[in-house]
Amino acid sequence: MNMQICGFDYGTSNCALGAFQNSGASQLLKLEGDKVFLPSTLYAIARELICESVGLGMNGNAREDYIAMRAGPLANARRVRSEEGFLPDEQTLFFGREAFDQYFSLPEEGYFVKSPKSFLGASGLRPQQVGFFEDIVTAMMLNVKSKADAQLSEPLTHTVIGRPVNFQGLNAEKSNQQALEILTVAAKRAGFKEVEFLYEPIAAGLHFEQQLTDNKTVIVVDIGGGTTDCAVVRMGPDYRKKDDRRADFIGHTGERVGGNDLDIQMAGNCLLPLFGSESQLKSGKPVPLQVFLNAVTTNDVSAQADFNSMETGLLLKQLLRDSRQPELLKRFIKLYNNHQNNQLVRSAEQSKIALSDKTDHQVDLAYVEQALNHSINFNDMAEAVERPVSKMISLIDDALAQAGSMPDLVYVTGGSAQSPVIQEAIRQRLPGLEVVDGDHFGSVASGLTVWSQRVFN
Repeated sequence: MNMQICGFDYGTSNCALGAFQNSGASQLLKLEGDKVFLPSTLYAIARELICESVGLGMNGNAREDYIAMRAGPLANARRVRSEEGFLPDEQTLFFGREAFDQYFSLPEEGYFVKSPKSFLGASGLRPQQVGFFEDIVTAMMLNVKSKADAQLSEPLTHTVIGRPVNFQGLNAEKSNQQALEILTVAAKRAGFKEVEFLYEPIAAGLHFEQQLTDNKTVIVVDIGGGTTDCAVVRMGPDYRKKDDRRADFIGHTGERVGGNDLDIQMAGNCLLPLFGSESQLKSGKPVPLQVFLNAVTTNDVSAQADFNSMETGLLLKQLLRDSRQPELLKRFIKLYNNHQNNQLVRSAEQSKIALSDKTDHQVDLAYVEQALNHSINFNDMAEAVERPVSKMISLIDDALAQAGSMPDLVYVTGGSAQSPVIQEAIRQRLPGLEVVDGDHFGSVASGLTVWSQRVFN
């Protein structure tokens, strides 16, 4: 079998994969119908069935090793399948938009996860949790690889996967090692024989470099769903054929702050007051805020575990008795009971997207309570997201300080970078510089594909 190489953007918000076709040109492959971007979501009818799907999707010795290693979880999967009466050929895992549809239709059932990449570097993960995340990522990669292989003459064997500069802010070295190990294990279980990694802002820069006719010093600002990464790069015709580019990357920074944080801040500041987050107890004291924050902090393992715990249910019952506005707490309790907190953050995300083109957006919250809606305007959004946007801009400052020089232009990419709030903040920080908008979703995958050809050939 010949070597088949690809660039794989396993993103926080979306996955994309680029490969070289018979013509010698690279292109992004279709992962969901005619779409080349697959939302990074998974829905399982029962979470125990995720490992079963992984075992069924693997081949050869890798499958045998997996079955031996995951004997306990696989036994739990067989038990759940028997108890619930699932048919042998019944679909139990859904990905992308199908996963959203399943979650929205039955949020209180099954297991839904959005942006699992956000969790991979989390501190304090127990071995069982690491194994579970390996299963989630493997299941998603198996799905992507099977879709890609169906469009190629031979199965993919080698890949370069994008990585942020830092997966987490705290104890970054340990966090990065943990996340990269999970991604490597998952990629090899999914069928890739060789796996390399490349910083995502560098990948985006490599894609942009193909368009340059003159040498430039460029600051690449890559704002994705989970992280913001910046790289100051010397690029252009004199650089792009070099095999070793390390000396050309003269500054790079990154932190776990991205589009998801904007969504969380919007949900917390603009929507949670409808559920009692700013209400008072009969004593005159404000309600404890942490339980509300836990609900919408969907990119934090500990926060989600706390929110979904029995202790939170007991606390909410007590707050309902003590509240001056029990009707608001009843809404929040319904949200808790029906596991609709991810849906609330999704509503905030859709509001953010809508406010890119208009000044006011009506949020439909009928899935919580009939006729419940709320208006959010552009200024509301800008005020709500001020803190994470400021963090993003500080990363630009850090990258420029490392480089010790100002760039010739700014190349902005990543899905979240489309927000006019972020665009304006970048222009204010770097006045007078040309700001080039890249392919917000495809530049990283395309750059990874360019680099895969260099690495493996």
